[in-house]
Amino acid sequence: MPPAPKLFRIILQVPDLDQAEQFYGELLGDKGRRIPRASRHYIDCGPVILALVDVSAEGETSRPLPDNIYFAVSNLEEVHARAKTLNCLSSADVHGASAGDIVVRPWGERSFYVIDPWDNKLCFVDETTLFTGN
Repeated sequence: MPPAPKLFRIILQVPDLDQAEQFYGELLGDKGRRIPRASRHYIDCGPVILALVDVSAEGETSRPLPDNIYFAVSNLEEVHARAKTLNCLSSADVHGASAGDIVVRPWGERSFYVIDPWDNKLCFVDETTLFTGN
């Protein structure tokens, strides 16, 4: 049986590419790169590209993804501090604990959740605690 396809890009729709570039550059600690003539901004997140796409250029309204995007990080406290400064920590409840707090979740991951200005949900996980189903 051939290997499973590789995931190489995830698209987040945004209504303002400059604002999204600034927000994600600060949150992720990586400015990424603008894609000329494409209304896109790419940030390399390991082998997967996070693509910020301004759909308003095509007359569309941006829509958030329906579920969380998970990022593995080696510096969870630093990312949490940046998220706090950006005022995007989630106020939701995850299994009885605040989603915006750094907590060890019932499945063993040490993580926190944020919501970007366009209602996309993100989770940042300490890379030493990733639960991969094994």
